[in-house]
Amino acid sequence: MAQVKESPFVHLHCHTQYSLLDGACKPKEVLDIAAEDGMSAMAITDHGVMYGAIDFYKRARAVGVKPIIGCEVYVAVGSRHDRKIERTAKGKTNYNHLVLLAENEIGYSNLCKLVSYGHLEGFYYKPRIDKELLAEYSEGLIGLSGCLAGAVAQSILYEDVQTALQVAGEHADIMGRDNFYLEIQDHSLQEQRIVNKGMMELIGKSGLPIVATNDVHYLEKNHAVAHEVMLCMQTGTMMSDPKRMRYGPHEFYFKRGHEMAHLFRDIPDAVSNTLEISRRCNMEIDFGTLHFPTYEVPEGFTQKSYLIKLCKDGIHDLYDIEDLDKPKNPDEKVVHERFYYEMGIIEKTGFINYFLVVWDFVRYAKDNKIPVGPGRGSGAGSMMAYALSITTLCPLKYGLIFERFLNPERVSAPDFDIDFCQARRGEVIEYVKKKYGRENVAQITTFGTLGAKTVIRDIGRVLEIPYSECDRLSKMIPEEPGMTLKKAMEMNPELKSESKNNENCKRILEFAGPLEGLCRQPGTHAAGVVIGEKPLIELIPLARDKEGDPITQYTMEPLGEIGLLKMDFLGLKTLTVLHEAVELISEIHGVEIDVEALPLDDQLTYDLLRRGDTVGVFQLESSGMRDLIRRVDVSRIEHLTAMIALYRPGPMNMLDSYVDRKLGREKIEYDHPLLEPILEETYGVMIYQEQVQKAANVLAGFSLGKADILRRAMGKKKIEEMVTQRKDFVAGCKVTNNITEKLSGHIFDTLEKFAGYGFNKSHSASYAMISYQTAYLKANYPVEYMSAVLSAEIGNSEKLLIFIKETRDMGLNVLPPDVNESAARFRPVGGDTIRFGLAGVKNVGAGASQSLVDHRRIHGEFKGVMDFCSRLDGTVVNKKILENLTRAGAFDSFGIHRARLFYGVDFVVSRAASAMRDR
Repeated sequence: MAQVKESPFVHLHCHTQYSLLDGACKPKEVLDIAAEDGMSAMAITDHGVMYGAIDFYKRARAVGVKPIIGCEVYVAVGSRHDRKIERTAKGKTNYNHLVLLAENEIGYSNLCKLVSYGHLEGFYYKPRIDKELLAEYSEGLIGLSGCLAGAVAQSILYEDVQTALQVAGEHADIMGRDNFYLEIQDHSLQEQRIVNKGMMELIGKSGLPIVATNDVHYLEKNHAVAHEVMLCMQTGTMMSDPKRMRYGPHEFYFKRGHEMAHLFRDIPDAVSNTLEISRRCNMEIDFGTLHFPTYEVPEGFTQKSYLIKLCKDGIHDLYDIEDLDKPKNPDEKVVHERFYYEMGIIEKTGFINYFLVVWDFVRYAKDNKIPVGPGRGSGAGSMMAYALSITTLCPLKYGLIFERFLNPERVSAPDFDIDFCQARRGEVIEYVKKKYGRENVAQITTFGTLGAKTVIRDIGRVLEIPYSECDRLSKMIPEEPGMTLKKAMEMNPELKSESKNNENCKRILEFAGPLEGLCRQPGTHAAGVVIGEKPLIELIPLARDKEGDPITQYTMEPLGEIGLLKMDFLGLKTLTVLHEAVELISEIHGVEIDVEALPLDDQLTYDLLRRGDTVGVFQLESSGMRDLIRRVDVSRIEHLTAMIALYRPGPMNMLDSYVDRKLGREKIEYDHPLLEPILEETYGVMIYQEQVQKAANVLAGFSLGKADILRRAMGKKKIEEMVTQRKDFVAGCKVTNNITEKLSGHIFDTLEKFAGYGFNKSHSASYAMISYQTAYLKANYPVEYMSAVLSAEIGNSEKLLIFIKETRDMGLNVLPPDVNESAARFRPVGGDTIRFGLAGVKNVGAGASQSLVDHRRIHGEFKGVMDFCSRLDGTVVNKKILENLTRAGAFDSFGIHRARLFYGVDFVVSRAASAMRDR
């Protein structure tokens, strides 16, 4: 293979997909081309954002290209606080462009601040900084004067070189004369020829250095029209619109080094200065330092001693162990060993503080009666988490593995995902903000992309292809994670045929290639929250979400990689249902139920499960799942755990084998006797990731940490790594258990097959527990439970109808709403009867219904419709609400026919208003 000659040029002005619907370059693809071309370095300079900085940095390092982190910022014409558009000879504008590149770590930190303040303080159409901010945070930054929209270029175009000289001088004074370069570009635009000529004059007059750039927006020259299609998506225009935004000549692609050297052959310094700038930029991102908030422990404790105290207190309550350090029997010794093993790893990896932070906000939730889930993800594998009541499943009882959560042989930050009551999740986030400082906490950004279905619809709209046609084509894309157009055509022959014979489909696919998978718009992660040790603006770039609250510019994964504490504060509606049902049971029956301490052998619950009566039961509602649990004959919580793990697209082919083995229709076989204790619970079928780990541990002598590395490698199917792992596994089996190479190779192949779709047992067991809890309440307290289920769906008429039908199928009555008996939410009103909640009536809402109920409680029942209207303020109950209450039957108890009352609403409202005025 011929050696790639080093490029004489480095790109310092490049827009990736994170210049949303403007840049059509994915970092991986553009950096691969840069490496192939022999470029020693490359910059990322997206418009006003740093969304892609970490992604770009890591990929550049991986392909041997030095990453330069930058941004093309918007500089306000006046102050960033101004909210006005300047009208000048240049047109309507209130900002100019300026390219900033981080020379070192100080420059990176300052760039984060500048970009953040642009969003937090200066946003007006665009996230703008101003010269005041630039002067304050210019250290460590190199500035380039920008494209045609730069202040210097604008001065040359619309004023004169003398004014441009003044503007350039101001920037040089702010940045430092050696840190500000005059930027020239050549995209075959007439304006650029004028600007470039002016720039050459400025060089002579100012002595400022010059640098050549290409304003990269797409990868290849033949992607130019696809890029125009994307611009139409951004601006909401059509390709047929003569006034649509366009870049003109097809020159905004990733030009190779020799192309740029040739283009600026008459100005060699402009090309060589790209290399000079790249040599100056040596910024390193720190991936090794944790920036977790610090939990302040009580006086007299260290963080370690306080964590040990909390855990020992929890272990005493959970296991009835008087002194953990003096175990009295083998069971207590197991707990003792597991605790100190986990504690040792947590201390060694530096996550003691992390456990305390999580314990603290979970404790706050529980102390304030905010329902918290039993566990989610791999966190339930930690006994310390169980002792701290972060999770509520005993990992010893359910065979859960700590190394699946925190692997000492491949350390990455542990990740507790916590489910909270959906209605009160915000209270926990508010607590965290108050405790650690609002400036230290933010929600996390996420991105919608031009996926296979979306890209068809969006391109079709821009090309003015009928929506019905685009919708028809998009529905041919299979509904699977990670689906692409290429995969879709392989899987669906009809779509492949359309791509060859349908002109509309051909037109769409002509542009889909360069655009598919690009970021489309930012959003807010449904549950992600990041917490830092200090104001986040000192660590990462920030923006604002739609509500105006601070949000990170980095997504979940990069935040974890740079050492920030990222947490999923998930809102789970089922926890709200359980909480409400338990409160109703207490109020009506005087029975206090702790859903975490339910008997796991309740016959009514298993009878309900075996019948498949699981509409409204967590994770078991779908028709396919209901059919499965009928077939399985569920009789233990472990069966539910297996069902949740199996009922997914990957392992579906194992369902029949699991059922047949459980029911004795198929022989249970094990490849080796040592596998029997590991697979006995699942009848010889390997379902869980933890079973893969245990198999490697027992058969090949792998530590559980090394076994987790094997499991990950199998799941990712990395060929080179798998060759090494197979060799180690076979050798380990021989040394540990004298297993032949042939048999151990066969077992390895079996493990590899299962590891690809094995499920995390810690997660499955935790969610099986919630399934059991909901099934228990439905079986034992059906009226209260279904009242809570119905209340949870207020506002969702489609689901409300499904659950009302299920309630009636259970033999319960659902009475219509009544203004004198209904609460705002659904409530039991007798042994087998539920009264419809007023908030469930269309267009009434929670506010109006609660006001109505509160008024009735204080002032007594309503004597009639006129009394109802005259007692309640018209701003609370208006004509629309009155009509909908009438339609729903809420006034039936007054003995007036609904139709008569409906057509007399205007009269009633008028009379009531008159009576209120008289009073």
